[in-house]
Amino acid sequence: MTAILGISAFYHDSAAALLVDGRLVAAAQEERFTRKKHDQAFPSRAIEYCLSAASLTAGDLDYVGFYDKPLLKFDRILETYLAFAPLGFRSFAKAMPLWLRQKLHTRRQLDRGLNKAYKKRYIFPEHHESHAASAFFPSPFQEAAIITLDGVGEWATASYGVGRGNRISLTHELHFPHSLGLLYSAFTYFCGFKVNSGEYKLMGLAPYGTPRYVDLITDKLIDIKDDGSFHMDMSFFNYCCGLTMTSRKFTALFDGPPRKPETPITQREMDLAASVQKVTEEIILRIARHVHDQTGMENLCLAGGVALNCVANGLLVREGPFDRIWIQPAAGDAGGAIGAAMLIWHQLLDNPRSALPEDSQSGSLLGPSFEPEQIEAFLKDAGAIYKEFGDDDSLCNHTAELLSGEKIVGWFQGRMEFGPRALGCRSILGDARSPTMQSVMNRKIKFRESFRPFAPSVLDDRAGEFFQTRKGLSSPYMLLTAPVAGDKRIEPAGEGESAGGLDKRSVRRSVVPAITHVDYSARLQTVDEARHGRYCKLLKAFERKTGCPLLVNTSFNVRGEPIVCTPSDAYNCFMATNMDVLVMERFVLCKADQPSVRTHDVDEYLAKFDLD
Repeated sequence: MTAILGISAFYHDSAAALLVDGRLVAAAQEERFTRKKHDQAFPSRAIEYCLSAASLTAGDLDYVGFYDKPLLKFDRILETYLAFAPLGFRSFAKAMPLWLRQKLHTRRQLDRGLNKAYKKRYIFPEHHESHAASAFFPSPFQEAAIITLDGVGEWATASYGVGRGNRISLTHELHFPHSLGLLYSAFTYFCGFKVNSGEYKLMGLAPYGTPRYVDLITDKLIDIKDDGSFHMDMSFFNYCCGLTMTSRKFTALFDGPPRKPETPITQREMDLAASVQKVTEEIILRIARHVHDQTGMENLCLAGGVALNCVANGLLVREGPFDRIWIQPAAGDAGGAIGAAMLIWHQLLDNPRSALPEDSQSGSLLGPSFEPEQIEAFLKDAGAIYKEFGDDDSLCNHTAELLSGEKIVGWFQGRMEFGPRALGCRSILGDARSPTMQSVMNRKIKFRESFRPFAPSVLDDRAGEFFQTRKGLSSPYMLLTAPVAGDKRIEPAGEGESAGGLDKRSVRRSVVPAITHVDYSARLQTVDEARHGRYCKLLKAFERKTGCPLLVNTSFNVRGEPIVCTPSDAYNCFMATNMDVLVMERFVLCKADQPSVRTHDVDEYLAKFDLD
């Protein structure tokens, strides 16, 4: 038996992943255990979980891989500060203590994190190698082109190459400070959202705006070549040496200072979001066409944080040159843990690889699960009132009945998802036909901005009836957008025709308005029996009852909180929000039946999260 642990840590979304004889048996992000969103601390709890899932200890491991090269990254940071000196001293003084205390001593941190029980080699692939490995090795392709796009690794901000069999080869790179991920993050910052977490908000805001700044961006900020490579004018940005993302020149160019967080969103922010989204899509399409021409491959694998831009991914599927695309479900830094482990197994140890027809990511259901006995013991201890169902059919029929009555259901089943998306195991569900569901979920359940769209989960064999997708296309990881089918749309009439800005969100646009964004798109998850089990049965039960084969599916959390991991997390979130029903395995709790929750308990729960 060969056991390989992959680790990502210290920057964003620390995680661990475990391979045993080449099979991915467990993976989890540290945030799910510590309850600190995007926790970048050493993933000791995630490692503990992964080892326990395989009944191993750190001493049983044969290899440990860390997802990047810390010394090379430090080299880039020092060179950047020296290039801009004496500017950036405040940023330098803030960064250096952490590097000198922790990041330069990664081996020591790894030894300590593994309780000094691991005595063998540490492997340090480059950051984009880890991304590329995470994209290709679990994919369903025996050979494919590979593209990685993110903020920055060591020096690389983008790369491309090919994967064949058990080998990957990256042949071209784009280097810092020229970065599509950092360009997008700069606009995220300027529009008043948090870098490294608010990019989803910017993407969701874009359809409300008009891309009137595209020419300004391409004339002043970025020079885009035919092959998708580009050069950025760094005088407009401040991330190389400052404590902000944009400079005074950026402020002057875009009609005033950055929006302050939590202040009203104006048409300027909507138009900026629309503009940088359009530029991002154009760059990705140019890169894809160039890589297709250069490699001759018909399949494409994607990873890196930019690969989580599902709008660009959907456009790439519809208009790009590749026949098939597979995107790593944990495309950001967390997925680097998988890549590091798989790179060791295949590339270093030269173990053979056979691509599986679906993929080898196991639906990305790689986290902890809880036995019915554990859940029931917790519920009894909490004094909860619940009903247990004896089989899946009765459970799913009952839950479908509740959903059809516009009840909002917390759905906690099986293994927790790895990556940023809830895929039907740690989900909040609702009836997509309801015209009020999107507003209610945002305001009373998620406690987040009212413009944020929700995604549909749809039965795989019915997706083509509701969405314009390629025939046979599956999207099990919720990483693509697709237009709502024409015959399911409702064209605005009366006041709806003239609605502008955020007022667009109140206009009904389809027979499933809760998941139809203002541009008639939806972030699609296709659901099948093989990957999704009981969740697929629920969708089928809902379809039998209503004729509708889809549900709203959003992550089981509130704003500022990681997706729930344990029964306790789920119960606390359920009791502190306006969720109507909680289903944990076959146990069903109705809010109306529960002992009244004390107000200060709710306040204490919500105070832990950044809800400003």
